[in-house]
Amino acid sequence: MTEAGPLHPRANKDVQKYLLPDERAVVATRRHWAVLLEPTAKFLPVFLIGGWLLVLDPDNKVTSSAGLLVLVGSLVYFGLRVGEWWMRTFIVSTRRVLLTSGVIVRTVTLLPLRRITDLTWKETFLGQLLGYGTFRFESAGQQQALSEITFLPGADVLYRRVSRLLFSSDWGGAAAGGDDEGNPEPAQPPPSTPSPPDDGRRDTQPIPGRPPDGE
Repeated sequence: MTEAGPLHPRANKDVQKYLLPDERAVVATRRHWAVLLEPTAKFLPVFLIGGWLLVLDPDNKVTSSAGLLVLVGSLVYFGLRVGEWWMRTFIVSTRRVLLTSGVIVRTVTLLPLRRITDLTWKETFLGQLLGYGTFRFESAGQQQALSEITFLPGADVLYRRVSRLLFSSDWGGAAAGGDDEGNPEPAQPPPSTPSPPDDGRRDTQPIPGRPPDGE
């Protein structure tokens, strides 16, 4: 369970597997279904051509075999794209930003909240109509693998939630002190006052008096 409510099974599995015991997921979502528009536009014409070749002349083994290969190849291509969309999860916890991906080999890319210095949300015209956008993270140091995440759903709500998390001192964001993992920095001991140099003098000791005359 996150602030957004119940998670879909894939996101819930990733949250339980990759977050630390003291972390809490604030955002956990897969990318918007609009990410499949381009693969679908590439898949459909090839699939239709394969089907046409398959039924063009059933007695012709050359065209039938070619059509079958085209059909299978297009289905494999589209299936991999759908599987990648289904398996990829964008997670923002109280410490890190994570992106899990991969159908056969799972990959987890992360960015500590402490390294994020700025957040940009970008929406195209189509994104405004369908309800998705792009996150662009700016971080201290070298270029990060999570510098840009595309096709994220829930534009307004997601942006406000992540911004509040990143730049709030309550959750170890950029406004808070601590290390890259959000742990508080150890308290520094107060500066010690240097001792005066020891020159052998003991000014606090009384000076012995002069003995009386005649002794």
